[in-house]
Amino acid sequence: MKKSVLFVDDEPLILQGLRRMLRAMRGEWDMKFARSGRQALEIMAQERFDVVVSDMRMPEMDGAQLLSEVKRRYPDTVRIILSGQSDKEATMKTVRHAHQYLFKPCQAAALKSTINRACALRDLLAQDSLKRLVSRMESLPSLPSIYTELVDLLQSPDCSIQTVGEVIARDLGMTAKILQLVNSAFFGIPRHISSPAQAVGLLGLDTVRALVLTVGIFSKFEKEGVPLFGIDALWNHSIRTGAICKAVALKQKMDRQMVDDTFMAGLLHDVGKLVLIANIPENYGALLREAKEQEASVYEKEVQALGTSHAEVGAYLLGLWGIPDTIVEAVAFHHAPKNCLAEGPVPLTIVHVANGLEHDGNRSLPMENAVSRIDFSYLERLGLIGRIHEWQEICNDIKEGVRPDD
Repeated sequence: MKKSVLFVDDEPLILQGLRRMLRAMRGEWDMKFARSGRQALEIMAQERFDVVVSDMRMPEMDGAQLLSEVKRRYPDTVRIILSGQSDKEATMKTVRHAHQYLFKPCQAAALKSTINRACALRDLLAQDSLKRLVSRMESLPSLPSIYTELVDLLQSPDCSIQTVGEVIARDLGMTAKILQLVNSAFFGIPRHISSPAQAVGLLGLDTVRALVLTVGIFSKFEKEGVPLFGIDALWNHSIRTGAICKAVALKQKMDRQMVDDTFMAGLLHDVGKLVLIANIPENYGALLREAKEQEASVYEKEVQALGTSHAEVGAYLLGLWGIPDTIVEAVAFHHAPKNCLAEGPVPLTIVHVANGLEHDGNRSLPMENAVSRIDFSYLERLGLIGRIHEWQEICNDIKEGVRPDD
């Protein structure tokens, strides 16, 4: 089925250029073009669109206003800014409403890749309701203690980029959001970045301070706990899994970028659970309670109840936000690595094993044991089955507080 894409720009020549540049996509995309935000909303009232790509600066209704309205009316639509403007004040207006930001002039290949990737990720989620709730998320909830620590730090005269980066790196939601901003072109620095500290350094302290204190890009986890779902336990599991992933990647002598990607994939592999607990706490709490009572797999219970799992939910959000493919792939398939075409050892392979090993003996989470989590036939196919004991020792060291070598 063709994907429907709406392009919005007040410059007729820009729209003509897009028509010419994307002519080869007519077999895959049903494309419409609007010369104003108001015209775009009129068109959207008549037909459904998978993606809206808008210029930033337009008269009457600018791109931020348009995408804000699109998010309210059509929350499952992917929202992309395509603009030549790099004004920081204007950019600040878009970070809560746009999934990604592309810079003009944009190469046809980059535009096609961004749109096709976003559309492909939509197919991960079976229910339209899940697509809507994920697409409208501006941030992932953070632990209140870390959120408060960051706000206090940014208001302190002794604040430093390094310290801010270290605080953000301890929180799943903050990490995902800060990576969204640097991996897309929101501030004119689209790069493959998977280190929160590096992301903070690229954005600069003043920008991060404005984003947190003025724009409010991060949010606190306000809800009281859900029965049998330990938020602290989830955070601790994610942090330890990330540490195991980093240590194993270093042992495998991966390059620095791949080590960073593997660590970040391990840290973020369960962000889909944050999405579900933040949006459907009662239903998800009941699902977790049932899994515990039946000693069943939460992953399988999710698939039965939702038609998908936290893995696909998390991957969809991270993909929408422009997080690097290797991380999204690892998040999407960390329970079923054999369904991915990539060969290992890749971040996915390490995250899959680290997740299973970290859960071994961790009875605070209502989930199955590690043996059933690890796909040994997958590891055998990759010729890695002999490394499992070595990786187990790394896992034990992490649990005992031994830090991996950098």
